[in-house]
Amino acid sequence: MLRIRGAVVAVMLVAALPGCKIIKTPTPEEKAAEAAKTAFDPATKVDAIWQSQVLPDLEKRAGDFKVVLQAVASNPDEAGAKYGNPRKQTSSPWTYAVKLSGKIVAADTASRAATLDVDADGDGKADAKVQIGPAIRGTALRDALDFLDFNEFRNQIEWAQFGKAFNEKANTSFLAALPRDGLVGKTVTVTGAYPLPASGQLPLITPSALALGQ
Repeated sequence: MLRIRGAVVAVMLVAALPGCKIIKTPTPEEKAAEAAKTAFDPATKVDAIWQSQVLPDLEKRAGDFKVVLQAVASNPDEAGAKYGNPRKQTSSPWTYAVKLSGKIVAADTASRAATLDVDADGDGKADAKVQIGPAIRGTALRDALDFLDFNEFRNQIEWAQFGKAFNEKANTSFLAALPRDGLVGKTVTVTGAYPLPASGQLPLITPSALALGQ
């Protein structure tokens, strides 16, 4: 009799909870697969906008290097609003999009952070350094684009990874194919960006496009 009563009570409890269901605990493999779906992939994000947005935007807004230099010397903020990203983070330095043409007067290719010293005004002295990698410092390409917004990213780590992905894209797209010998004396044309340098330092340009001449 007691068994019958217990069975009846059990049936009544189940009937009283029609919304209950058993939830399967995911396996480690299933958790990893789900995490991979939502993981941030900076390289893929940069690939998706490189040709359609990044290159056209920098090409359109980049000012002649000498003109930008004069504008920066006069008023860095006004120059940044015109040639950079007015929506930049408050604490970040201004970054300027530029087009530079000149002669290579020195080349440091022994370092992984290789650079070219470029004379833009014909006086035989370097006016800017151009990064040619494979190791590229800073996040100038990301920071010069006015259609990007830090608030669209989940945290500072993703934002930093995204900035580095621009450098990696430039390296794999065209910088890795550049010769490393016989560069001094050649002409070079660059579209790219640079952050406001410290006093007495040359602008350090990260290229989005670069072409060597004779």
